[in-house]
Amino acid sequence: MAAKLKFEALKIGDEIPKFVIEGVTRPDFVRYAGASGDFVPLHYDQAFVEAAGIPTVFAQGMFTAGLLSKALTDWAGIGNVRQFKVRFSTRVWPGDTVTCTGKVTNKVEKNGEKLVEGDLVVLNQKGETAIKGSFRAAAA
Repeated sequence: MAAKLKFEALKIGDEIPKFVIEGVTRPDFVRYAGASGDFVPLHYDQAFVEAAGIPTVFAQGMFTAGLLSKALTDWAGIGNVRQFKVRFSTRVWPGDTVTCTGKVTNKVEKNGEKLVEGDLVVLNQKGETAIKGSFRAAAA
């Protein structure tokens, strides 16, 4: 678990360390399907996706969101995350490199708790946004 965030030390604009996965794979998608129960054939069945007019399988949105949540929890500590929201923008394909990061946009005290808020993003190797999101995390 990450060290507890220090409210006074954090500044607006501070960045969450990047978490990069180079070359996501079909087996990654299949393992995620097994863990999550998301067995929609779009994520593992090449014949199915071709029949649907899609060139190849692609990652489950929540697979990619899970990578983003790892970047956040590695930085903030899993027990400190109070809110995590995502919106999917584009698909992640086999072979894509995904970069997950974020930045602090606000510091607030609410109900006696010190909180940091921020924006999150997942980009592919072309710089396209796969996910935009936001977070709120407790700080000491």
